[in-house]
Amino acid sequence: MSAATVAAHHSSDHPSAHHGSARPTATDPALVRRAVKAAALGNAMEWFDFGVYSYIAVTLGKVFFPSGSPTAQLLSTFGAFAAAFLVRPLGGVVFGPLGDRVGRQKVLALTMIMMAAGTFAIGLIPSYATIGVWAPVLLLVARLVQGFSTGGEYAGASTFIAEYAPDKRRGFLGSWLEFGTLAGYIGGAGLVTLMTALLSDGDLMSWGWRIPFLIAGPMGVIGLYLRMRLEETPAFAAELEKAETARPKVPLREMVTGQWRALLLCVGLVLVFNVTDYMLLSYMPSYLTSELEYDETHGLLVVLAVMALMMVVQPFAGALTDRVGRRPVIAAGCAGFLLLSVPALLLIRQGSLVAVGLGLAALGLLLVCFTASMPSALPALFPTRVRYGSLSIGFNVSVSLFGGTTPLVVTALIGATGNMMMPAYYMMAAAVVGGAAVWYMTESAGRPLPGSPPSR
Repeated sequence: MSAATVAAHHSSDHPSAHHGSARPTATDPALVRRAVKAAALGNAMEWFDFGVYSYIAVTLGKVFFPSGSPTAQLLSTFGAFAAAFLVRPLGGVVFGPLGDRVGRQKVLALTMIMMAAGTFAIGLIPSYATIGVWAPVLLLVARLVQGFSTGGEYAGASTFIAEYAPDKRRGFLGSWLEFGTLAGYIGGAGLVTLMTALLSDGDLMSWGWRIPFLIAGPMGVIGLYLRMRLEETPAFAAELEKAETARPKVPLREMVTGQWRALLLCVGLVLVFNVTDYMLLSYMPSYLTSELEYDETHGLLVVLAVMALMMVVQPFAGALTDRVGRRPVIAAGCAGFLLLSVPALLLIRQGSLVAVGLGLAALGLLLVCFTASMPSALPALFPTRVRYGSLSIGFNVSVSLFGGTTPLVVTALIGATGNMMMPAYYMMAAAVVGGAAVWYMTESAGRPLPGSPPSR
């Protein structure tokens, strides 16, 4: 048995249909803390890159796509951004099943290397003026490497924490994964804001834009060091012990058709989680600037302040899901978006700093209902032998189809209808889908993961 776990006697108050006579495992708290840190850092790095790329897009457009109008430059840059979303499901299909076969820790180390390399490479690409058309081609290749590795990142990191965490603290420990997301995003967007304020346009264009991407190299090395020091999760180690030899390959068909109900629930939950997430974190700054003619820096700073507020609330909300359950917290978030999206957007559209701040804070606190619950709720939908694979597929398909497309779809809807309230209606529609998924999901708080012995 791995050093991660100490066998404990099976107590009669832990009956479990899944586990027969499986004994509960007691997890070493120091090891759990290390697992949470290593998983959260990967997520922070992914979103650091996301924040940098979003907020430096205008400069990147000038460096890599100099011909054409500013709009064409921006569209080309975001086209390279969207390409990363298109390959995410492919990354999920490759890394997820691999994580179920060779282990969570090895695959998470691999995704960390690829993500850091892809981001670092962007900082090294010569400009269009230097190498011509090869500059945007290399940018696209680096984005595809990032997107491919990201396909294995979130599902793997949430699976890793969920399988290490004691049953009664899974919500609290899982919530640190999204704490990492917010920290990374604030770090990336904050760094770009600082550089824009300190550097001249000429300096930013010639060399300044490279700095945030080059920072990803050292961050990746630290993350890789943390992940390489981890042991395999107790749940996966138990699966290996059961198989006694190398894990048999689980057919992709079994991960999809064998788990179709859980996959549908996963897609529905991830839809409401990511539509609202991308609406607030990635669309709202541009909505404030383009639709409400808000000053760009002010718009960004208000969103960053809301994210800082979310970070403070996040661990407390995670602990709350352990006490009252995941379903009530997610349901509260869905109900909140259904009832408050319109009032919150009307507040934001008033335009004063206080009104914008209050409207965005309301949406941010509702979003915490999802960011605090999902890292523990989603892995609990699937049994151990297919958890990484099935979750990777469901999560990435949903993010690619619904989450990452949110800014694009909402911009198109406003353009087609002229209705500036479209962001609110879109969030309400997502809340209905999320509400249906919550209705059908089983409560997992305080219970063992499917296919795993109790953990304490």
